[in-house]
Amino acid sequence: MSRRSLVTGRFLTVLLLSGFVAGCVNRDMNDLERYVDEVKSRKQGEIEPLPEIKQIETFAYRVDSRRSPFQPTEQEHTEEQEQQLNGLAPDPNRRKEELESYSLDSLRMVGTLKRDETTWALVRTKDQTIYRVKAGNYMGHNHGQITRIDENDIELTEIIPNGQGGYRERQASLALKE
Repeated sequence: MSRRSLVTGRFLTVLLLSGFVAGCVNRDMNDLERYVDEVKSRKQGEIEPLPEIKQIETFAYRVDSRRSPFQPTEQEHTEEQEQQLNGLAPDPNRRKEELESYSLDSLRMVGTLKRDETTWALVRTKDQTIYRVKAGNYMGHNHGQITRIDENDIELTEIIPNGQGGYRERQASLALKE
């Protein structure tokens, strides 16, 4: 088959298909026009009116006998002074000890040792490492300093934020776990 007859065959096929498609079209569009008329005749929805804008009363501030709104009240001022006076804050220049990288919840006291008037506590971490600590050492995330060790527990004093820019002390303990 030659190339010319192939092109002619394709052209005839396209022409016949176009004729079939054109024959299937209904030129009567009465049903479409009726639908459009029905939609246009429907009751239209109402749009809610915009809410009324309320006028805000203005306030003129006069310095006459009022305090400045930019200065703290006397009560706020005394709390600030009290925080500064107690001077309680963690030492940022102190070298951190190994057990300060663990929370107190993850540490377990597993025993004590006594040597030359010094009582040592044995503390186990979650990774099963055992550390030896004495009074004065630090442990836990809240700058907890060990104040006392006995056979049953370790007592600490932690320095925690008070929520107002200062710090306060809190007592904590770590009990012997058998």
